[in-house]
Amino acid sequence: MALPVVTIVGRPNVGKSSLLNVISGKMISIVEPTAGVTRDRVSAIVDVDDRFFELIDTGGYGIVDVEDLTGHVEHQIHLAIEASDVVLFVVDIRDGIMPLDVEMARKLRKADLNVILVANKADTATLMGGGGEFVRLGFGDPVCVSAANIVNKAVLLEKVIEAIEHLPHETPEKAAMKIAIVGKRNAGKSTFVNSIVGEDRVIASEVAGTTRDAVDVHFERDGQKFLVIDTAGVRKKSKMSSDIEYYGYTRALRSINRADVVLFMLDATSKIAQADKKLAHSICDEYKACIIVVNKWDLAVDFADTDDYADYITEMLPALRFTPIAFTTATDGKNIQSVLDLATEIYKQASADIPTALINKSIEKINLRRIPGTKKKRGMPRILYGTQVAKLPISILLFVNHPHLFDDNYMRYATNQFRDMIGIEEVPIRLMLRARGGDRSKR
Repeated sequence: MALPVVTIVGRPNVGKSSLLNVISGKMISIVEPTAGVTRDRVSAIVDVDDRFFELIDTGGYGIVDVEDLTGHVEHQIHLAIEASDVVLFVVDIRDGIMPLDVEMARKLRKADLNVILVANKADTATLMGGGGEFVRLGFGDPVCVSAANIVNKAVLLEKVIEAIEHLPHETPEKAAMKIAIVGKRNAGKSTFVNSIVGEDRVIASEVAGTTRDAVDVHFERDGQKFLVIDTAGVRKKSKMSSDIEYYGYTRALRSINRADVVLFMLDATSKIAQADKKLAHSICDEYKACIIVVNKWDLAVDFADTDDYADYITEMLPALRFTPIAFTTATDGKNIQSVLDLATEIYKQASADIPTALINKSIEKINLRRIPGTKKKRGMPRILYGTQVAKLPISILLFVNHPHLFDDNYMRYATNQFRDMIGIEEVPIRLMLRARGGDRSKR
């Protein structure tokens, strides 16, 4: 059973994204004075006293997009309205009724939806009194709010709950797995998302930088709920042309942190660049289970075969040398299902419970071996015993003789040994050190 859908619509720059952030209580949509920042349908699950609904932000109706994506934006608005149970029609109380407001109102009346008129930017008592003229739009008296100052949020939410009260109540199921898709601009992330969910859920275009927000897309496969997060394409900070691009970049990094599995997308038609290496480091720093997805493989010309490209990845991204690699053509949906199957498999690896006996048996073998590069004059590092303390990522606490003896070289060696002996070969393992009776340190 699907949750009720409440969609925010309106012309550009009336504060739709600010309203989504206020109602959800999270900084989800990018908020910027520039008109037309939001392009895709950005959503959040909202809980009001155990009454749940999906809230969707849309692009500004009537925006003239500088990159000729106006048709794509309006298509997404149309799809959002079609799927809605309730629409929050947002206007700017300071501007009064504008021609695009009238046009939007006409479309909503034709759709025959439950519409709540919201007059935003009512930042003062004087402005609050100016909402009467919007009655002419045909949706009754507006709810006057100020998203910027969080004024009348409770009044608006009361109206929303009243409007969906007749719909079935449901507590949303937790997603079986959260998957973030990250990569450079124009690598094919949005096309990949649409292939997964089987619809035009996000805008896919040849224009680099089409996606700006991190877009959560819920979908179901084989009876299980999943969440896939489409993110803005990244490039070097020195090449970022605006605050909008920087905000998209920070949300992409935040999505890595939120995810259970990261699909790190590479464009087979371009060389691995500094931006790719930066993302690889971010994935490693978060100890995230990851699949390297080589997209546009049908267009690759510089590599003899998949083995040749895999060797190239190992050379350029050595920190991800244990990460599985998949080759796809997202435009044709080729190998999309196999990537999802692989994501499920490595999620299981990252969620595994490792018996303490197996960990300590592995420690015995590690202690018997001379670690390459170990300097005896500083003393010999020795692991006494260990236990798993967390999963996603798998985290093992090791009790040792002296933590300062465990340099990076030893930790890499020990991690690889654990991965081989425990049988967790394709996901990161985080080792934490604690002197027996002493302090703990993470490596």
